[in-house]
Amino acid sequence: MTQNLLANYTTARVGGPATTWVKVTTENQLTRAIAEADSADVPLLVVAGGSNLLVADEGFPGTVVQIATQGIEVVETTDTNVHIRVAAGHTWDDVVAWSVAEGLTGIEALSGIPGSTGATPVQNVGAYGADISQTLHSIRVWDRKARKIIELTGDDLEFGYRDSIIKRSIVSSTTNFRNASPRWIVLSVDLQLTKTGELAPVRYAQLARALNVELGDRAPLEHIRQTVLDLRASKGMVLEATDYDTWSTGSFFTNPIVPIEVADTLPDEAPRFAHHEAGNDVETVKLSAAWLIDHAGFHKGFGLNGESGTVEGRASLSTKHTLALTNRGSATTQDMVRIASLVRDGVVKKWGITLVPEPVLVGVQLADPQTVRSTR
Repeated sequence: MTQNLLANYTTARVGGPATTWVKVTTENQLTRAIAEADSADVPLLVVAGGSNLLVADEGFPGTVVQIATQGIEVVETTDTNVHIRVAAGHTWDDVVAWSVAEGLTGIEALSGIPGSTGATPVQNVGAYGADISQTLHSIRVWDRKARKIIELTGDDLEFGYRDSIIKRSIVSSTTNFRNASPRWIVLSVDLQLTKTGELAPVRYAQLARALNVELGDRAPLEHIRQTVLDLRASKGMVLEATDYDTWSTGSFFTNPIVPIEVADTLPDEAPRFAHHEAGNDVETVKLSAAWLIDHAGFHKGFGLNGESGTVEGRASLSTKHTLALTNRGSATTQDMVRIASLVRDGVVKKWGITLVPEPVLVGVQLADPQTVRSTR
């Protein structure tokens, strides 16, 4: 069953076998495979790029549907915009590269993000001042409850920070796999991109500094894309088979969003970012999970030097970025969960803030939180 190992299809390269594996290359095959699994009352897990999954060493006791649909279609072109439809299985960074080559702006700051296009609205992926909600027109999905194809707009998706109504329909459990995949399975993603030719505005301070321009200035699209790729690579966030710092799910914890009163308890130098979500009247601030981790004593490479409670170097924080949890070549899922649990508990002890995992956990959860009291 080696060919059915989830470890072979996830960027963290961990995870056990699936009972049944179905690879689909057309939309009809995809909807049929999902409908058949649901009709048989078999647990279902959909996998495409595998960049946001951490699956148990015991594997998945059900059907894995591997989405390998491909294609970029131009739906409509106006004087200012281009509306495209992308198959769910299409590699996301290939879409970004295509848009840059076509002189279309809107997703260039999302260069280098691993995984498939269909995963982008589930997670509302974002980086360097952009997220998918800003360019998303709509998505087509298979609604497993209604058993039909429907269209969802950005409003329907109820986007939040690294969140959507689709992601909220996934339930992580070590024993119940019925909701390991969401109610809505993405079939295609429609994006509205802007015709700006060779230049695009820069909306993120770190990116502006790297480009040597002022925030809000315009820069060449190709230069923006390459600079983002270079920045991500410096953090181990661009996949490279020979670099264990990239054997990860990307950022393992989301940046916590807390009431301003909580942020005020942190040192002045702790990064803070303005944040507001529709329907929330509480004044909130987004913090840097990487800063909280580092300043709780968990530095780059934590786990590689025999630190107490770690796993003999099989898993560690990245040597390039504290927010990435990495497989050093021979880790198990439990090894990675062990490091993540140590870091989460240490941040609680130091700052009184509980970090939340960003990837979807299938058949595994972080260890029960230790009873710790903040040392502040």
